[in-house]
Amino acid sequence: MSRRRFTFAAAGLAGFVLLAACGGDDGDTEGELKGDIIVDGSSTVFPITMAAAEEFSLKHSGVRVSVGVSGTGGGFKKFAAGETDISDASRPIKPSEAEAIAAAGFEYIEIPVAYDGLTVVVNPENDWVACLTVDELKKMWEPAAQRTITNWNQIRDGFPDLPLDLFAPGVDSGTFDYFTEAIVGAAQSSRGDFQASEDDNVLVTGVSGSRSAIGYFGLSYYVENTDKVRGVPIDSGNGTCVEPTFATVADGSYQPLSRPIFIYVRKDAAERPEVDAFIKYYLSPEFTPLISSPEVGYVQLSNELYAALTQRFADRVNGTLWPNGAEVGASLDRYMQ
Repeated sequence: MSRRRFTFAAAGLAGFVLLAACGGDDGDTEGELKGDIIVDGSSTVFPITMAAAEEFSLKHSGVRVSVGVSGTGGGFKKFAAGETDISDASRPIKPSEAEAIAAAGFEYIEIPVAYDGLTVVVNPENDWVACLTVDELKKMWEPAAQRTITNWNQIRDGFPDLPLDLFAPGVDSGTFDYFTEAIVGAAQSSRGDFQASEDDNVLVTGVSGSRSAIGYFGLSYYVENTDKVRGVPIDSGNGTCVEPTFATVADGSYQPLSRPIFIYVRKDAAERPEVDAFIKYYLSPEFTPLISSPEVGYVQLSNELYAALTQRFADRVNGTLWPNGAEVGASLDRYMQ
């Protein structure tokens, strides 16, 4: 996958990106498939699904894949309304969302697709933060901090007298849910006086534009923007500062902000040949190595796990293996059983 094609795709975050390969001898080399596939949801999962859509469309010119971004929660609302075939999610489905989908008469197949390292970032001109502890992040972001913790010198002695300029995903974002669960201790538990956006590119622009800014979003957007923002190592409480990298996410040392990310497929949609073929391609050895490429920027799962997930999809296994929603630091071994 070329950098040029991915850059074009990322530019479409504000709405839907519609992909259909140009006609010619390269299209439909693996058989005639036609139809539309509609995806929406997490901005974090967007780069992976967008990459899969680009590559798949080169093989099947008769299939149009539309990928939108409305946040994990917003995506599940559209999913329950029957407006989408696939929902991108940066956290497991919540019980309330699963109930809404069931009430609408739909079933779904849950598929983790990669690991992400939720990354805390500051402006490159910030010369006082070398590492932050989980307790310091909690002090900064918990509800009690609203209109009370407003200056860097309130976070740690020795930090400068500069205002905290806060940027974060909006409340419909799975990244917001996971960060608040992992750092504050309860999903959606956060101060509200920050600049919010479901578009991570907007957060990058905000943090890069203010010396005293701090924010958080998925690893992919950090990797793509290391010239604009600086990633902050995190001390989970053991005295060791761990940087957000592919290696630390893969080996589990970047805690508590490493997490699996998902797609959810409507079971009735999966019976359509074009959707079935797209998901099988998404989980195939042909595509999954691209997940860890610089153009996409996440940590791929093991080949054994992708094989188990491919079988899970083929068997049309309904429902979630996360009955209580997100679990900080949880393993994906449950999908191997």
